Amino acid sequence: MSEPPCWSPFSNPAYGPCSWIALPLLLLVALGLTACDEAQTPETGEGANVVPEEEAEQLANEARDRLTQSDGGELVLRAIEAHGGLEAWYRAPTSSYTWEYANEEVDLRFKSFLVADNQTREVYHDLTLTGPFDDPNEVDARFAWDGTDAWIHPPDIERPNPRFWGISGYYFQQIPFVLADPGVTYERLDDEELDGTRYEMVRAAFEPNVGESPGDTYTLYVHPETGQVDAIRYTVSFGQDVEPGADLPETLLYYEDFETVDGLTVATTFRGYDFTEEGERGAFKNEAFADSISFRRPFDPSQMEAPEGARFVPAPDAANGE
Repeated sequence: MSEPPCWSPFSNPAYGPCSWIALPLLLLVALGLTACDEAQTPETGEGANVVPEEEAEQLANEARDRLTQSDGGELVLRAIEAHGGLEAWYRAPTSSYTWEYANEEVDLRFKSFLVADNQTREVYHDLTLTGPFDDPNEVDARFAWDGTDAWIHPPDIERPNPRFWGISGYYFQQIPFVLADPGVTYERLDDEELDGTRYEMVRAAFEPNVGESPGDTYTLYVHPETGQVDAIRYTVSFGQDVEPGADLPETLLYYEDFETVDGLTVATTFRGYDFTEEGERGAFKNEAFADSISFRRPFDPSQMEAPEGARFVPAPDAANGE
């Protein structure tokens, strides 16, 4: 989750004394506004914004078929079930939350509110804070990624890189669910100990030509009793000319402070450390926080349209890492 040096997962910006004579009127107005909001953007109950059950079941069955082809896939499936299950994931049309990321080494801190379409993986962000690690600035900006094009507006905002961070925060926060995607490969590894617990291990990688960072890997620490993913190790191949499975530096990322929202259990705090060649936790590296989480908010396609003057960011040039 560390941005390459040249620059690839927090509150929700969407969301005097009165006399006793005015109080009933205020209550009526408040109740009316609440009912209107719920009618426009229902997130729970019978009218909730969810994928039809039959469609979700079909997607879940297809994913289960992929995952049960190997021991590694079986372990990823166990983790997904522990976090809410395939059916609950595929019933969720969107993922949305505030994401704050900070990395002292690359001198970056930013905060955005993102909404992602869980099927198309289109993502748009309202960027509210960005700048140096210790002195970020409040901004009124947007960026988005549709799988082909990435843009940011106003154009003079240099970081975060929308091509990397358009989907990276989404991907980190939605592990293990996104690892059920087509094009993912699984390798069951020997158990490893972390902080006194011996974890079941699996490495997820990607088939060639999957995405712009096919050399990325995600190694999951799956708790032997709960099946929960308590940590991962990941590599970043963005902007590097590497093949899948390349030997890249790993970051150890802890998943903490879990919440269950709309039937899915996800982490809200992420803390990253260097992972040494000796297989030990090294120096503190980065952190991220998620809140105002929902898997039911509607996706607004108009937010994917770049405003006039937006700066488009091309695919990275592996020769110079940009």
